[in-house]
Amino acid sequence: MAVGAPRVTDRDDEDGGDGPPRTGRTVRAAVPALAALPLGLLVMASVLGRHVRPGADEWCFLPVVRDHGIAGLVEQFYVTDNGRLANGLLVGLYAKFPVAGHQWYGPVSGALVLGLLWALTALLLRRVGLGAPRGTALVVAAMTTAVFLFATPNTYKTFYWPAASVSHTLAPVLAAAAALPLLRARGRRGRVAAVVTILLAGVFMGTLSEEASVVALVVLGAAVVLAPVVLVERVRRPFRVWALTGMGGVAVGTLLLVTSPGSRNRRERYDAETVSMLAPDSLIASLKLFARIAESVLTTWTYAGAVAAGVLLGLLARRRADAGPAVLLPWRPVRLLSLGAVVLLVCGYLCTVITYPAFGSRVLTTERTWNDYLLLYVLLLVAAGAALGRSARRARRPVVLAAAAASAAVCAATVLGLAVPLHHLGDDMRARAERWDRQDRYLREQAASGARTAPYTPNSVARMLEPFGAGGKKRWPAGCVADYYHLDRVTYGGPTP
Repeated sequence: MAVGAPRVTDRDDEDGGDGPPRTGRTVRAAVPALAALPLGLLVMASVLGRHVRPGADEWCFLPVVRDHGIAGLVEQFYVTDNGRLANGLLVGLYAKFPVAGHQWYGPVSGALVLGLLWALTALLLRRVGLGAPRGTALVVAAMTTAVFLFATPNTYKTFYWPAASVSHTLAPVLAAAAALPLLRARGRRGRVAAVVTILLAGVFMGTLSEEASVVALVVLGAAVVLAPVVLVERVRRPFRVWALTGMGGVAVGTLLLVTSPGSRNRRERYDAETVSMLAPDSLIASLKLFARIAESVLTTWTYAGAVAAGVLLGLLARRRADAGPAVLLPWRPVRLLSLGAVVLLVCGYLCTVITYPAFGSRVLTTERTWNDYLLLYVLLLVAAGAALGRSARRARRPVVLAAAAASAAVCAATVLGLAVPLHHLGDDMRARAERWDRQDRYLREQAASGARTAPYTPNSVARMLEPFGAGGKKRWPAGCVADYYHLDRVTYGGPTP
């Protein structure tokens, strides 16, 4: 194929690349309506955010931000807690507004994830010279967002718990969004801006989340190696420069993190210094744990919504008549999806390896740490669906219409399957919010009356840690709760009524 050819020869485009697609006007008109399903789910989840209240780590973040500001929390993260500078900044932004910050975090972060994935989908289609009916990119982005946020075993820790979301849910999306300037670049200045952006984003990511950094390094490294398989020759070099720059940025940020006093303290706190992640026993245990995580993810049927969204994309997308020179080599879906699956498995296993020294077998129940590579899994499912939809375009019109209808039905079933447990979680959150508000008023009244000690009743949701466990066993946030309410200490107030 000639470098810079105006298009990639594709038999799939011969069925109507410049003419009316076989999907018909009815399907194209129904696309915006289909977007209402996942968007409605996101609205429902955002409304339930009003029932979020601080808990676990936030008990300790709030007094620091109150007394020393965001800069004080960033300093504490670097010097004492974990070394995550960027993490401290993002946590401080919502902790600056104590309860309101927690309530608004879900809606704001959900809108941000949706907006970034929507922009990525639309720009990627345009960059490769494809067009789709209005609303197609939004449907794909909304379904991807809904599945990523709510198909997890613990939606609360993925979406509603800001401390976990910043590190493991928002982090991989921000990493993916670093590709936006590259997709928009049209000249030398645009490419320079893209390189500068990925460098800064890499440093930021390195000080935000160790697991997301590992995923970014593996994906960027694979992109450098696989560029000859995917990209035409004229764009390979600038793309490789961009990817290698990103890897360098992540390496710098990671070095800042792991050499920080806070990171050393965290390793000592979890006794991770005595457990080598590269020891044969650790590697084998991590492999077994990752296999069980993979089994859990692969048997979660609601991820089928991502495949269905991809099928619709493959059915509806067509080569634009005004598309510029091609940037992709001819599509070989089996090979590319197989390579993508290998990259995903490597990312998942390495994330399990680096979290095993701190969490041990609890990696299985610390589902929030899965999200760093689950975004890649969801995107791979969308790509697989797009390949299926692309192949289905060769069939007769009734078959194409049936495929589109089946995909829409799967999207609807997925949204319904995610909405039911979300509704139940909302009931639990509402009940906790009522108890939390009553106790909050009581503790503030006690502090205002001059009391130095007051009873605290554990008030958990979705397996969140709270001061005092079963039988009144003390847990670490108890001192932070006392500090938050200006008390000397809190005592065990009995089981939750």
